Amino acid sequence: MTSHDRPEDTAFDLRARAELALAFEPGEPPAHLLRNTPWYARRGLQRMFAALLVGGSVTGAVFAMRPPEMVRSAIEHEYYERTLRGNFMPEAEIARHMDWPADRKLPGYTQLMRPCDIDGSRAYHLTTFFEKGGIVTVLAFEQPQQIADGQGWWANTYWQVVRSREGRPLVLIAEKKQALAVASRVLSQPSS
Repeated sequence: MTSHDRPEDTAFDLRARAELALAFEPGEPPAHLLRNTPWYARRGLQRMFAALLVGGSVTGAVFAMRPPEMVRSAIEHEYYERTLRGNFMPEAEIARHMDWPADRKLPGYTQLMRPCDIDGSRAYHLTTFFEKGGIVTVLAFEQPQQIADGQGWWANTYWQVVRSREGRPLVLIAEKKQALAVASRVLSQPSS
C-alpha cells in the first residue's frame, strides 16, 4: 500500500497507537490478554443446557403424574357425558359389573346408568350423587382390566382407581376430591 491508498490517521488514532506502544513490548500480546474459553464454559451453551435440564425435568414430572391410558380415556369419556342423565340399562346389570350386592340399591342418587365403549372395551357408566360428597362417575369394565390402583388430578378432574368387593378395578372420576373420598369408602367396603 502506498501512502496515497491509506486513509489519514486522526489525532485519536495516533494517540491510541502511542499509548499501546508504551504499554506493551513489541511482538506477541501477553498471554493473560488472550482468553482461552473451554467449549463447555460458553454462556450460550450453558443456557442451552440449563433450558434442556429444566424442560426435561418438567416433562418428566408431567409424565410421572399422568394417569394410566385407560384412566385418561375414561376421563375424556366422562367429560363428554358429564351432563347426560337417564337410566339406559337395568340397575341389577350395572350392580353386577360393579360387584355390588344384588339385594341392595346402588349407592347415592343415580343420575346416569348406561353401557359405553372406552378404547374398545365395554364399560358400565354410573353417575351418582353422594350426600356430603358430590357427583361421582363410576366406570366398571366388562372384561378384566390391568389398571393399577392410584389417584390423582388430571385435566381439571380428580380420579381414583379402587377395587370392588370382588377385586375388580373401578375408575372413579369427580370434580371434587371430597366426592371421591366418599365414593371410594362406600364402593370398596366389605359386604355386610
